[in-house]
Amino acid sequence: MKYSIISFLIISLLSTSCVQENHAPLPIIGHRDISPTGDTIYHQVPDFQFINQDNEPVTNATFANKAYVVDFFFISCPTICPKVKKQMLRVYDRFESEDQLLLLSHSIDTKYDTVERLKKYSSNMEVKTKKWHFVTGDKDEIYDIADDYFSVAKEDPTAPGGFDHSGRLILVDKNRHVRAFCNGTDQEDVTEFMEEISILLAEMK
Repeated sequence: MKYSIISFLIISLLSTSCVQENHAPLPIIGHRDISPTGDTIYHQVPDFQFINQDNEPVTNATFANKAYVVDFFFISCPTICPKVKKQMLRVYDRFESEDQLLLLSHSIDTKYDTVERLKKYSSNMEVKTKKWHFVTGDKDEIYDIADDYFSVAKEDPTAPGGFDHSGRLILVDKNRHVRAFCNGTDQEDVTEFMEEISILLAEMK
C-alpha cells in the first residue's frame, strides 16, 4: 500500500510537470519583418521615459529582464477605469511576490494627473510603488506609445471625461514583445490573462 501511494504521487507530479511543459508558448503579437539574413524581426515596444508616483524616471531599463503588464487610465475617469483598476489589483495581488513581473499604468490626463495626485492615488490603493508604476509625462509620447501596445489613448471632447481609451491589459515580455492582452473590464477574461502571465513567467525561469 505504501509503495502504491508513493508511486501515485510520483506519477501525479510527473503528469503535472508534463502539463505545465506542454503549454504552447504565447505568440508574439504584432507585425514582423524578415532581415536580409532571413531572421524574423518582431515588433518591439520602443524606448520610453516617463515619471512615476515617486517622481522617479521610469524607462525600459526599469523593466530589464522582467515581464510587465500595461494599462492606460486617468484618475477622474467616470466609466471603465475603476473596473480596470479593480482587475489590475487582482493581477497585483496574485503576482505580488513574483519578482519577474511588474505593473505599469500610464495616465492619459497629463494635465490633471500630476506626480502628487498619482502618489495619492497609488497610496490609496495600498500597492508597492516599486512593483506598480503609475506614470505621467509628455502627452504625445504617452498617446504614441499606446499604439505600440496595441491600445488606444487620446483626447476626445465627446467621450465621457474627455478621453477615449482602451480598457485593455497588455502583457509584455523581457524582450519588449507584446505577448497577450485582455479586456480589463471582464473578470473572466482577466482570469484567463493571468494564466497567460503564468505561462510567460514559466518560460522565463
